[in-house]
Amino acid sequence: MPFTNLGLSPKVLEGVRAAGYAEPTAIQLRAIPAIMDGRDLIGSAQTGTGKTAAFALPLISRLGQRGKLRALVLEPTRELAAQVETAIRDYARFTNLRTVVLYGGTGYGRQDQALRQGADIVVATPGRLLDQLQRRMLRLDQIEILVLDEADRMLDMGFMPDVRKIVERCPRTRQTMLFSATIPPEINQLCKWALRNPETIEIGQRARRRKR
Repeated sequence: MPFTNLGLSPKVLEGVRAAGYAEPTAIQLRAIPAIMDGRDLIGSAQTGTGKTAAFALPLISRLGQRGKLRALVLEPTRELAAQVETAIRDYARFTNLRTVVLYGGTGYGRQDQALRQGADIVVATPGRLLDQLQRRMLRLDQIEILVLDEADRMLDMGFMPDVRKIVERCPRTRQTMLFSATIPPEINQLCKWALRNPETIEIGQRARRRKR
């Protein structure tokens, strides 16, 4: 099935063509229609399966036009946050949506300036996002779409308390997606708490326990 049959907006399909994608991967094929329908989703898939596009393409399509901050993507590391922000910018190149990336290990100046200019989508690491919330540089009370990416890595790095604080600041009516290569018990508990009647997509073998 081609991307044109997945319900994506014309502007996003332009971005897909410009990125050189021909056919959706397995996780994109299954995740995109569910996300476009507004479903919460658990995606169990390894890195390299195309999961960033699996959530980014429908996220951009659902937001449509420029507005307030309505989408938040959490990543465990600054490197992943930067990669995902770059990918979202590429996919959204034919829209007027603005994406801002927030991560630690660097000063606040450029990030503050970007936030003041306005953002529809924020890609962030948990610690820096909480810092910026405390500094009142942004609010999460109008978030419509929340993505918890690489959730098992955030667990391993000790970010779960921060993730829970961030989720609590988002509206209960949001759409939530969680992607994780493995689904250990702690992630399963997070899913039950943060997601509503999610659709589960497993690409490859689902690992229920953390690797030792």
